[in-house]
Amino acid sequence: MFRRNETRPVKVGGVVIGGGSPVTVQSMTNTDTRDAAATVRQILELEDAGCEIIRVAVPDSEAAEAVREIKKKIHIPLVCDIHFDYRLAIKCVESGADKIRINPGNIGPFENTLAVTKKCKAAGVPIRIGVNSGSVEKKLLEKYGGPTAQALFESAAGHVKLLEDADFRDIVISIKASDVNTSLEAYRLTAERFDYPLHVGITEAGTVRGGTIKSCVGLGAILSLGIGDTIRVSLTGDPVEEVRVAKDVLRALSLGGRKMVDFTSCPTCGRTEVDLITVAGTVEEGLEKMEKEGVFKRPVKVAVMGCAVNGPGEAREADIGLAGGKGCFLIFENGEIVEKIDEDGAAEKFLACVRNKFTR
Repeated sequence: MFRRNETRPVKVGGVVIGGGSPVTVQSMTNTDTRDAAATVRQILELEDAGCEIIRVAVPDSEAAEAVREIKKKIHIPLVCDIHFDYRLAIKCVESGADKIRINPGNIGPFENTLAVTKKCKAAGVPIRIGVNSGSVEKKLLEKYGGPTAQALFESAAGHVKLLEDADFRDIVISIKASDVNTSLEAYRLTAERFDYPLHVGITEAGTVRGGTIKSCVGLGAILSLGIGDTIRVSLTGDPVEEVRVAKDVLRALSLGGRKMVDFTSCPTCGRTEVDLITVAGTVEEGLEKMEKEGVFKRPVKVAVMGCAVNGPGEAREADIGLAGGKGCFLIFENGEIVEKIDEDGAAEKFLACVRNKFTR
């Protein structure tokens, strides 16, 4: 199996995918790409959230032309998503695209694929082969009785061969299904066969709640095998949420950038005698704001706990923590109680203490 440190490196603009490079986070705009101003606004929001590569849909020539204007005003690599019309891929390369996403099976005869690869090779633009469970060829669906992992893999392998026959190897592969187990097996099969970097995701995962759960389970399982070079979380909602979830997945697996705040809080129970849910939520939001500001001097472990059973112990394990009592909280620093505060305004007082002790 080709693990992420063994895949061949592929350069997308100024970002390297594969070859042991850090796993990158991608998203896709849901604006009309022809509206360059709206698309740029959303991409800048995504950049601010931590997106490292962005993809836009290119359904027609007007959208392909808008890519030129979009590229001038953003700061991360731009991927153009092409279906059916190979000429749009060529136009996007001319407009400055950093990567092209195609399904070689739906852009017509081999001559079309050859034209795209020739253009991409001359410009140093890689191609992502994107196979989804909804795009598997009819003959493979009939052969395997549906979009199974083997069907997805054979579809991807066939498309890889088309590009290799065109003497093109600057390739990234994705083979997404909406079913977690199917995706896991399809990526495993692909990693055993090819050393091309893998773009990992669970396609059409669902709404923010359900899609987040499915994506975290699927991405976690795949990435924990040591495979996967770049990821996208697919959610029915604001793309910014996709980026936030993806960043959290990488951090949970120690694959992302250094997180300055390690925040823990207890789930509450019948012993809780404070409004911990509100306090924990306010503290978490405040910590995220401080982290975004880049003011922390070093990584900080913060705990907000609700009762006297686990609370004091957990709080003592943290650099700084809150342990709830009856209508009050105790503030701990490095295992020592430093202050008792009322429940009213506790979150704000605690955040002020964190800012005073651990920020520049």
